Amino acid sequence: MLNAGDTAWVLASAALVMLMTPGLAFFYGGMVRVKSVLNMLMMNFICLAIVAVLWTLYGFTMAFGNDSFGGLLGSFDHAGLAGTWGKLVGFATAATDTSPAVAWPGGDAIPMLVFVMFQLMFAIITPALISGAIADRAKFWGWALFVVVWVTIVYFPVAHWVFSFNGFLGPDAAGGWIANKLKALDFAGGTAVHINAGAAGLALAIVLGKRRGWPRDTGRPHNVPFVLLGAGLLWFGWYGFNAGSALSAGDLAGVAFTNTTVATGAAVLGWLLVEQLRFGKPTTLGAASGAVAGLVAITPACGFVTPLGAIALGVVAGALCALAVSLKYRLGLDDSLDVVGVHLVGGLVGTLLIGFFATTSVNPLGADGLFYGGGWSQLGKQAAAAFAVLGYSFVLTLIIGGIIKVAGGFRVSKEDEASGIDEAQHAESAYDFAGGGIGGHSGSNPASLPSKDRAALEGSKA
Repeated sequence: MLNAGDTAWVLASAALVMLMTPGLAFFYGGMVRVKSVLNMLMMNFICLAIVAVLWTLYGFTMAFGNDSFGGLLGSFDHAGLAGTWGKLVGFATAATDTSPAVAWPGGDAIPMLVFVMFQLMFAIITPALISGAIADRAKFWGWALFVVVWVTIVYFPVAHWVFSFNGFLGPDAAGGWIANKLKALDFAGGTAVHINAGAAGLALAIVLGKRRGWPRDTGRPHNVPFVLLGAGLLWFGWYGFNAGSALSAGDLAGVAFTNTTVATGAAVLGWLLVEQLRFGKPTTLGAASGAVAGLVAITPACGFVTPLGAIALGVVAGALCALAVSLKYRLGLDDSLDVVGVHLVGGLVGTLLIGFFATTSVNPLGADGLFYGGGWSQLGKQAAAAFAVLGYSFVLTLIIGGIIKVAGGFRVSKEDEASGIDEAQHAESAYDFAGGGIGGHSGSNPASLPSKDRAALEGSKA
């Protein structure tokens, strides 16, 4: 029978996760230069539109359809979301198995379409995370094309590997290899979302190259309050991301909620302590970045560790991510908004530390890590999953990004980068410093138009 409480919780969680993408847009948007803030906001916002359509057409069935390719990809029997309405899905504990088993329809069942929408929000934010690595220099339509190809070739298959459990869509349905054969633990997307996006961000930063003048000119954040606002929205939405992944309004959701809170707080303290020791002052930008680092790291572990384990994990993640972001200058890698340092490193920390801190006292369907008598076995599984996703995403992203760049569709010209991507790509500016209207299409101020359009306008008046 349908569980109305669980259904309501998963629907609310889906809405919370959807809010994370606008929150990410503000977090990233505040860190870029004033002349490229709209481009960054749009790079995030367009993911809502593109991925929602692709998920409906074929994304969901690639990720969660009955496996037909050795644990690598779902079949296309749910293309167009066919067969997803009027059906129930749900987990129930199976005493004979260490992986989630399905209750069909079971007492803890939720509508399949509710699960479809919940997972859609994960698919939307994952490519959006990548955008921060190439801020200030990407063409909007080149980015949009990249999102189409990347989610199709990279995200949808990886989601199948990690999130698709045997029997979830039906008693005989088969899922992905990481979830069912390797049995690595990932409660809410440390591998499929954060390592995946972080590796892709590393590849794209290499493909597009450095911004003009970097590292001499690093481009100071134009609106730090935006950054803190975005971090706060991300933290709020992350409760849906993590606690919602329990797929029920019960004890496990409460554990994930608690661990998300305390790990994030600990990561803020870890990051600020590193800043204090290295630079003598804690920064607002550091606090916001530390919070995101903690949220990233606790994501895979939130349903498998105790609150004390979550605090330890958060401190480690905050400190290591703070140290990692400074390596880009030594490596000559222009990862504009620290996607690699926060999401790749944070995702790796959270995924690997499951092998130390996981305990079946929190989740009987998980495993015991090294610190709870489980030996090294689970750590090996976690490492295999993490580096398989990292390698797959990095290599495929290099190829996809390289092809789009060679075709001339990815990086803006030097002139447009210097004058401002917002004006060149969107015919708008975020702020009206002249006091005559904002945006190239919303006011009567010719100065807000791109130079070529302004010349044409002035010519027509003559």
